[in-house]
Amino acid sequence: MASRTEPSSCSGRGGGGAPGILPLPLLLLAAAALVPRGDGQNLVTEDVTVVEGEVATISCRVKNSDDSVIQLLNPNRQTIYFRDFRPLKDSRFQLVNFSNSELRVSLTNVSVSDEGRYFCQLYTDPPQETYTTITVLVPPRNLMIDIQKETAIEGEEIELNCTAMASRPATTIRWFKGNKELTGKSEVEQWSDMFTVTSQLLLTVGREDDGVPVICLVDHPAVKDLQTQRYLEVMYKPQVQVAQNYPQQGLTREGEPFELTCTALGKPQPTDMKWLRVDDEMPQHVVVSGSNLFISNLNKTDNGTYRCEASNSVGKSYADYMLFVYEPPTTIPPPTTATTTTTPTIITDSRAGDEGSIRAVDHAVIGGVVAVVVFAMLCLLIILGRYFARHKGTYFTHEAKGADDAADADTAIINAEGGQNNSEEKKEYFI
Repeated sequence: MASRTEPSSCSGRGGGGAPGILPLPLLLLAAAALVPRGDGQNLVTEDVTVVEGEVATISCRVKNSDDSVIQLLNPNRQTIYFRDFRPLKDSRFQLVNFSNSELRVSLTNVSVSDEGRYFCQLYTDPPQETYTTITVLVPPRNLMIDIQKETAIEGEEIELNCTAMASRPATTIRWFKGNKELTGKSEVEQWSDMFTVTSQLLLTVGREDDGVPVICLVDHPAVKDLQTQRYLEVMYKPQVQVAQNYPQQGLTREGEPFELTCTALGKPQPTDMKWLRVDDEMPQHVVVSGSNLFISNLNKTDNGTYRCEASNSVGKSYADYMLFVYEPPTTIPPPTTATTTTTPTIITDSRAGDEGSIRAVDHAVIGGVVAVVVFAMLCLLIILGRYFARHKGTYFTHEAKGADDAADADTAIINAEGGQNNSEEKKEYFI
């Protein structure tokens, strides 16, 4: 081993070779037959994957050291380190460890141009060579979302595009709306060794999407949790609701006060709100104050459907309230009728009151009617009984009259059968 020429004796001579070029004895060795990497190899190394800008560590290890010289070469087969000497004038390469069994070198600020095969050589007989591959990962740059419309209207389909530029390898883009994952369509463009990925998402928006973030998330081995987001702004027409303020419970009856309140939510907030009576004119005694409708003294003429309308720049909506005025509590309320609701209106029926009180009144009325009927039947039976009793006495009196006037039995029979000629002269009446 002492007879070998060291690179330091050659690198300092004029014409001995440019920096990074192997001296002549080493060139001859490099041209010799080399044993490929495989089982039984005395020289061991490992592949390296590194993110651009970080540090890559290359290690050439000898399983069974015999004090042979270890050398590390770059992909262009320029000598990086010969033993512990660095002929290549690249200060990014630094010696981490040198011994008879290992040569370990670090490469700082790695770039894509550093990617490739790095060769480890061991000067044995025959010489051995193996290689390690450095793979450089480049995280995507300028991740951004482009939205077709800054402000969308409810029911519209909008287009969003997310672009991840200059990554290596090509990145995978995922879409989320809030916590729900969506499916987009991606296209990949390659520029030199870099990849640009654009993903398109088509989304039909509703009022529930207003203020919800749409997130573009990147899956890439060089980066974690890289994402960007845009908040949706959705315009929608008002959503109208009518509520009964008074009476809070029970039925709407004649002579009592009555009040409704209308609420409307939309984007933009509704500025025009009005009350009207469907299919009829609004009663003159009805007081409308903004979103409130008030009647101080209900009467039957107030029956009908009252509508609250609200509008904004997107559209107009309304909600209906069906009012039915009942008579005072001493009277029987009329039967209720079904209420029909038509989308998107909201119809409220004032007859949805205290059903228990109605049932109580109905039971009392039915009981009274039954009592009257029973009393009338008893009276009728008494009258009929007296009538039949009178007529039966009269019959017995007439039947016995023929026997009373006869002198003997034969005459009585004759008088009973036809002896009624003198009945007009001898009439008797049972009183």
